[in-house]
Amino acid sequence: MGISRRRFLTWIGAAGMGLAASEKSHAGSLKHFEGYKDSMGVLHDMTRCVGCRLCEEACNKVNDLPKPVKDFKDLSVLESSRRTAPSAYTVVNRYEIPEQTKPVFRKIQCNHCLEPACASACFVRAFRKSQTGAVVYNPNVCVGCRYCMVACPFEIPTYDYDEPLTPEVRKCTLCSPRIEKGLLPGCVEACPKEALTFGKRKDLIKIARERIAKHPERYIEHIYGESEMGGTSWLYLSGAPFTSLGMREDLGNTPAPSLTSGALSVVPMVVGLWPVFLAGMYGMTQRREKIAEEEKEAAVALAVEEANDLAEEKLAKALSKADAEKRKALEKAEGEKEKAVKEALEAAAKPSDDSGEAVKGGDE
Repeated sequence: MGISRRRFLTWIGAAGMGLAASEKSHAGSLKHFEGYKDSMGVLHDMTRCVGCRLCEEACNKVNDLPKPVKDFKDLSVLESSRRTAPSAYTVVNRYEIPEQTKPVFRKIQCNHCLEPACASACFVRAFRKSQTGAVVYNPNVCVGCRYCMVACPFEIPTYDYDEPLTPEVRKCTLCSPRIEKGLLPGCVEACPKEALTFGKRKDLIKIARERIAKHPERYIEHIYGESEMGGTSWLYLSGAPFTSLGMREDLGNTPAPSLTSGALSVVPMVVGLWPVFLAGMYGMTQRREKIAEEEKEAAVALAVEEANDLAEEKLAKALSKADAEKRKALEKAEGEKEKAVKEALEAAAKPSDDSGEAVKGGDE
């Protein structure tokens, strides 16, 4: 059943105005969200990390991710810089610091911002900050726009292009399902050097400050993630400058939603129309694929019919040729048979020389 142009425009207007109101009210809020009370987090003390990659192995195991090309025991991968991927929610990189004799190892994963940039950019609310402290993702509402990948200042979300039918955005989940069951995140549980500490975010900040105060010669006097981009649930301690470890220190303390509120408030109609546009594009794509499939089936049927006709023609010719050869062989056999019978009769009618000689000898 088709729809009229007027009805189509009415639907677009309704969708746009409805979402415009919700977008404007949401984007216009400049109140800083300091996280859920007693939300959890992880403190990564890079002065204790030895780059064993056991956290990577544990992450792959608890998330049922495919095995890497190189085994987790193979530390040669640390010779090059790596980033997260659909099949690797966390990676460890090694950094050589000129003024230090030992390398520094940094674990990279989603930092689980208190006010996530990915959630701020996602107009279908596929991302949200949970009370556990994790930034969780709902693939059932994701439209695959990948704005989250562009918005994330830490360049963490990745897109699973290897799944053409069910592609998803992939990233660390802070093992949210395990936390809800009272378990530790897989990486924290596997760390043999206690470089990873899991607990309430407010307690982790206290622990970090105590370590800095107790060993000022060991640490940079800064807790990375305490205030960056409004704060994160993943915190870092380091004995080397964070910039030398590939970590951005130009982000400031302003949460991502505050930076995007002005832009979002003036484009609510675009946001409202976007799902309608995607639905229309999806419908046209489905129709095009259906037509292509029908044309393909028709072409295959025609090809099969032509092949059958050709096969029948060849079979008829082969049978005709075989029949002709058979008749020819029978005629030849019949001719040879007649010839043999004729020769046999002629031989029987002709007197032999032996018989004649015998008769002559009798007269004598």
